[in-house]
Amino acid sequence: MRSPKVLVLTLTIGVLITLKPDSVKAQAHSDEGGSLGVGLMLGEPTGVSVKIWNNEHSAFDIGAAWSLAGRTEALHLHVDYLLHSWFNDIDEENLAFYYGIGGRVIFADDPTAGIRIPVGLNYVFQAIPFDIFIEAAPILDITPEVELAGNGAVGLRYYF
Repeated sequence: MRSPKVLVLTLTIGVLITLKPDSVKAQAHSDEGGSLGVGLMLGEPTGVSVKIWNNEHSAFDIGAAWSLAGRTEALHLHVDYLLHSWFNDIDEENLAFYYGIGGRVIFADDPTAGIRIPVGLNYVFQAIPFDIFIEAAPILDITPEVELAGNGAVGLRYYF
């Protein structure tokens, strides 16, 4: 049987290979923005955030960052599949609650792999191709030991 680290890494690579950004834009994106957003996230971890919209309600989120919690200079990679629920009922059609599932790997002296369950809020600006987000992600690490962990970040992305 393969180790959990290999399975998570294989899944991550498989998702990245099969991603095909659709020309569909998120519901509230400006006419200038596209379906690929690249930006920064600050928190745990801190680094680069990429979002690829599949349609108005689903997207893939990819993060490459440095994890600073209890580790020194550990590379953190995650990939999540996200579902969005837009707040049309409160005149905030640019604001969405999102949730999803994904995986993460931390490359350190003692590598860690786990399952992420991100939840957050995403605000997409109408007139400019940017969004901002705030997110919390409980994590079940499955290697090297089974334990609970978590991530949290705020961020900004520019859409191409």
